[in-house]
Amino acid sequence: LIGKLMNEKSVCFDTETTSLDSLNAKLVGIAFSFKAGEAFYVSIPKEKKEANEIAQEFKGFFENEGIEKIAHNMKYDLAVILNYGIEIKGNLFDTMVAHYLIQPDMRHNMNLLAETYLGYKPVSIEALIGKKGKNQKNMADLEPSQVSDYACEDADITFQLKQLFEPKLSETDTDKLYKEIEAPLITVLEKMEREGINLDVPALAEFSIELGVDLVKLETTIKEMAGADDFNLDSPKQLGEVLFEKMDIDVKAKKTKTGQYSTSEETLSKMVGKHDIFELILEYRSLKKLKSTYVDALPLLIDENTKRIHTSYMQTVAATGRLSSVNPNLQNIPIRTEKGRMIRKAFIPRDENYTLLAADYSQIELRIIAALSKDEGMIEAFNSGHDIHTATAAKVFDVTMEEVDREMRSKAKMVNFGIIYGISAFGLGQRLSIPRKEAKEIIESYFAKYPKIKSYMDEVVVTAKEKGYVETLLGRRRNLKDINSANAIVRSHAERNAINAPIQGTAADIVKIAMINVQNEMEANGLKSRMLLQVHDELVFDVEKSEVEVMKELVKKNMEGAVKIAVPLDVEMNTGHNWLQAH
Repeated sequence: LIGKLMNEKSVCFDTETTSLDSLNAKLVGIAFSFKAGEAFYVSIPKEKKEANEIAQEFKGFFENEGIEKIAHNMKYDLAVILNYGIEIKGNLFDTMVAHYLIQPDMRHNMNLLAETYLGYKPVSIEALIGKKGKNQKNMADLEPSQVSDYACEDADITFQLKQLFEPKLSETDTDKLYKEIEAPLITVLEKMEREGINLDVPALAEFSIELGVDLVKLETTIKEMAGADDFNLDSPKQLGEVLFEKMDIDVKAKKTKTGQYSTSEETLSKMVGKHDIFELILEYRSLKKLKSTYVDALPLLIDENTKRIHTSYMQTVAATGRLSSVNPNLQNIPIRTEKGRMIRKAFIPRDENYTLLAADYSQIELRIIAALSKDEGMIEAFNSGHDIHTATAAKVFDVTMEEVDREMRSKAKMVNFGIIYGISAFGLGQRLSIPRKEAKEIIESYFAKYPKIKSYMDEVVVTAKEKGYVETLLGRRRNLKDINSANAIVRSHAERNAINAPIQGTAADIVKIAMINVQNEMEANGLKSRMLLQVHDELVFDVEKSEVEVMKELVKKNMEGAVKIAVPLDVEMNTGHNWLQAH
């Protein structure tokens, strides 16, 4: 088999393992396919020494740069094979990532793709090991003869999907995007996931106690205010009855389909100001979520071997091109509140010889819309280094930059960011707590001062209606099937996506290019520092103290030089003993 593999130019492989956790997964077997309808399965024994010996026999194949490797969700396989000290080299073709570029709004699991593109229904994993739960078997518990057909089928299907998807990448003009951004990113993400980040567990334990005390105080205050102490604050049904029946607060209480009062965050947020209790309930809920989702949950996710926390980056989830992170989701850590920011304080360098460096693109989406729309006013504001919100406020409210006060700047900031998401006068009025008429005037004044932004937005929608999709600066597509819908609500949602997707998607592409270039240069210079996290427009590094100046220069150069557009990309960076300090 190895002789055959070494003679091929392109081979698909699929690993069968003991776990979905790639850092700790052990091989059960590997399937290979390089011809449709044909595959080979190699069973790997449980004994560590024997398993390693067999894996090493394939080292020459995996590390051969002249042989293209095909897999579905390649990042997982890279990690598993690396557990055996083998680095996968050569061109990588990941059918999951390729399909994500061809059809970003679809799901990308292999069984669905096999049914959709090959008209074939594969054997499900449940048929082999049972449904999820405590009785589910492990692949390692099965005989090789039970696994071989399943594994071979996976490799064969993935091989066949590659033959279909490769020409489709060319048809959709996304092959360059695949080769230059998404494929090189796979290995960058695998390295970041393997690296993980250090967590200050004692600090989180203290913070948990502090939050517990705050929650008890809040609960007591809320119950006193409600004049009722025998209800469960965490029960939406009981809370609704207390608020809208017992307290009889004079608001239009909405009911859910089940007939109970709605106490969702959205509902209660609209009632803030009508009674003090609403603000307290919202604060109680946000602290409770903070405690359970992050403060108490993060320490449980620490890997027992590395003693670090390892998030997983999902490359094929957000249709805009942005990465998302799971287990834990580091992109949702609330940073608008003082208590939320404390979570970042718990992320620390690996040891006393290292410091954290956080580098963040400043207002990247506004810079992109300035470049895409070619609006001279906005380009000039960025090129002259002015604060964009102050410059916008001066234009919109017709005053000099020196006359702009805090309130004007904050309104301008809301409009600047709102425009990207197609904000309406109603939406802006709500956010700024101003009458709709005043909000409408602000938006009209904005478009009068930045006319090319308005014409760019109109053109994008017209083009989307003709083509059925929009594109980023680098050719990433977002399909908009509802752009010509007869339903006005559905259509306007698609129109907002048409305006936003090229901006958000271009920002995502720029961050990805920066990550690839930074990683390549760090490796080329043999640096000890490591890239750890990517959160929206920010990158976080574990920097060896003697390398701080080198890293600052390297990161700034590669982030600001990722692409050339009509306005400069600007990166702000800081170092610190924890992520909060570095941010």
